[in-house]
Amino acid sequence: MAYFLKKTKNKKGIYLQIYESYYDPERKGGAHRSYKPIGYVHELQANGIEDPIAVFGEEVQKLNQEDKKKKQAEKERKISEESPERLLGYFPLKNLNDSLGCKKYIDLMQTATHFRFDIFDMMSDLIYARVVHPCSKLKTYWEVIPKLFGTHAFSLDQIYSGLEYIGSEYEKVIEIFNHQVALKYPFDTSHSYFDCTNFYFEIDKEDEFRLKGPSKENKKEPIVGMGLLLDANQIPIGMKLYPGNESEKPIIRNIIDDLKQSSHISGRTIQVADKGLNCFNNIMHALKSGDGYIFSKSVKNLPETEKTWVLLENDYVDVKNKKGEVLYRIKECVDDFSYSYTDNAGHRKTLKLTEKRIVTFHPKLAEKQIYEINRQVEKAKKLRACEAKKSEYGDSSKYVTFVSTDKKGTKTTGKSKVEINEKAIENAKKLAGYNMLITSEIRMTASEIYAAYHNLWRIEESFRIMKSQLDARPVFMQKQETITGHFLICYLAVLLTRLLQIHTLKDEYGTEEIFDFIRDFRIAKIADRKYINLTRSSSFIKELSCLTGLPLTSYFLGNEYINKMLRGCREIDSSKQGQI
Repeated sequence: MAYFLKKTKNKKGIYLQIYESYYDPERKGGAHRSYKPIGYVHELQANGIEDPIAVFGEEVQKLNQEDKKKKQAEKERKISEESPERLLGYFPLKNLNDSLGCKKYIDLMQTATHFRFDIFDMMSDLIYARVVHPCSKLKTYWEVIPKLFGTHAFSLDQIYSGLEYIGSEYEKVIEIFNHQVALKYPFDTSHSYFDCTNFYFEIDKEDEFRLKGPSKENKKEPIVGMGLLLDANQIPIGMKLYPGNESEKPIIRNIIDDLKQSSHISGRTIQVADKGLNCFNNIMHALKSGDGYIFSKSVKNLPETEKTWVLLENDYVDVKNKKGEVLYRIKECVDDFSYSYTDNAGHRKTLKLTEKRIVTFHPKLAEKQIYEINRQVEKAKKLRACEAKKSEYGDSSKYVTFVSTDKKGTKTTGKSKVEINEKAIENAKKLAGYNMLITSEIRMTASEIYAAYHNLWRIEESFRIMKSQLDARPVFMQKQETITGHFLICYLAVLLTRLLQIHTLKDEYGTEEIFDFIRDFRIAKIADRKYINLTRSSSFIKELSCLTGLPLTSYFLGNEYINKMLRGCREIDSSKQGQI
């Protein structure tokens, strides 16, 4: 590779660019591409650079000298330092990604830029690198991407530029993927699952995007919030990022409106979310949009009449497993329920809505919660005995009362005395194991509503994949667009993984098994067209080999099998429709 200063003369003047020459394997010869745009000579002179051609000519010389030193170091590198290992476990995701046909639309988007590298290829390599070995962008560029198959014609600087670009256009990129996914695997928007999380940044100073707020991981650093929307099959259909100090409750309204418009979703959908997003405004927004809702509600905060209904033994139906053991008890009712709200004029009003409410009682959950209550009570008693400060009680403070007394025990406004709140302990134990769901869907059965809400765990798993499997945080990038580009890569990695899991593998394997395969399946080159399989045998690999007809368990692998994996293999038999 060599650099040179290109001087292009046009009507406006002489335009300077630094170009790099490189070997193009497709042409089997040399080619040139833009490395760095500089600007017009007269504009540079106006900005104080007397001789721009000389100044940037020296920069080109320095680039060539550094390149020469790098090549010399490569020549001196010992054979043992060059790893023959190649990562191949990402091939199912590559096949899915290629089959969606998003590249042509991303390529059209790129025509509005000055980039001289392939944005889609860069995105794809970052996705595959993220799933096989998540790490920093610097380490990804130098250590992970070189172990993927194929050519990678972009620099580290171009990766950062590309991330910034796709971050600024992330909603368009998601719309393109949604459009193409829907053609092959139509979305089921009869239900949609929504939840929020946040990601922390190891920085001291806040900015307009990274702001301090309630952290899901109890971190004190600035955070950025993310809202995620899944369809009824738990396939991601939308992501929205928002500043860390903003409430997550309005985000559900914004993201659903945006996605309905961009994805042309006109039918009725039932919005499913947990109690953290349950508020009057979200309920009314769903109804005004012609949608329904299923939210959870804390039984501890119910009015006394509703608590009485929850605790009444009548009408509960036992749901048992095959052994006849009670998994949970469930009952339902339909009634008009009052909501208080403040209108735009600031007046307090009450509105009644007809809703169905479903209550479940889980014996094992009750045991777990009662154990936790007893633990907190014992902690409160010990703190009371040693006259601890009020701030030291933490969660156990809900089981004590603080009253001011004098030396004789008479209540005053002076020193605080701690008393165990037996009534609070009794009430908490009574409600242990109970959960409530509220819904607009009065015609749905209790079991259907429970099953719909129960699938909300998938969205929590998607966040867990981002945070644990893909190491999405902590994030060290600075620009808002680059940060968004990073999360877009993580989102697309989750999307492809879910398509593989739900549609290709028919939801018969967990995400842990899938990621174990993706990260463990690696090979080593022993000759020009010959590799050996370094992967440990497992039941998943054996079954996947049978489904795909690929020699995933073979020790020796030739180029033809490697190419077959990367290009897409034969379809799975008729009982397993799809293609890995």
